[in-house]
Amino acid sequence: MTVPAPMAGAVQDLPGLIERASTMLASAKTAAEVLEAREMAGLAYDVAKRAARLHNAKTAHDDLVAAAHRAQADALEIEAAAKRRLADEYDAAQARGEVKRNGGDRSSVEDHNTASTADLGLRRDQIHEARLIRDAEANDPGLVRRTLDDRLERGEEPTRAALRKMVTDAAERGLRPQRSAGRRNPLHVPPTPEQAAWQHVTGTFRAFAEWASPENLTLARQGLREACDARFYELDVRAIAEGSAAFTKITEWFDAQ
Repeated sequence: MTVPAPMAGAVQDLPGLIERASTMLASAKTAAEVLEAREMAGLAYDVAKRAARLHNAKTAHDDLVAAAHRAQADALEIEAAAKRRLADEYDAAQARGEVKRNGGDRSSVEDHNTASTADLGLRRDQIHEARLIRDAEANDPGLVRRTLDDRLERGEEPTRAALRKMVTDAAERGLRPQRSAGRRNPLHVPPTPEQAAWQHVTGTFRAFAEWASPENLTLARQGLREACDARFYELDVRAIAEGSAAFTKITEWFDAQ
């Protein structure tokens, strides 16, 4: 598979993207500048993630994949720091009355000149996630970097989803009282690796089956037509084909029972 020229250039400039994101965040003095740093870090993460997938698809040397994963981790750390700054900036703006306290509900009796979340180019779930990351770090300083390093040490890809789950769990632990050992269920038996693997398979199938309504599949097919000229179309097609082959193999297990 040949690396598309735009992709090759972006991968080559990956260290520069990460450095620019870090510099932008360090020098940011306004919420708008923090958002720009977050976007730059997000771009670096996306490029690194695509690079890792490309190297895997080409069965590249492990060092190349590991380097791409390290770049992903560095980009995620900067992005998480930007989100923490964003949470602080947003809450401070709300305290000053510059942003609506309800995020943008126009039905409330508020000054209509006050900015809403949408006016700032943000969604409520983004603000919620930013606050979770900030609170998780406050509850357990260094959590983000340790989470990323732990995945790197295990040879696993550092992803937004994995980081989000870890910080969400940490933030929730900080909000609820610690349970004593005596309140734990003595009958609980953790699943074996084999049981956990099967639960992952069934959970994946169930989630996709619930999502795959005729309406959603129609939208997905339209999206496929629109994505044919996208930069990473070949990688997406390969991933879907590999997933489909795995699904077929799993269904064959039932026939062999």
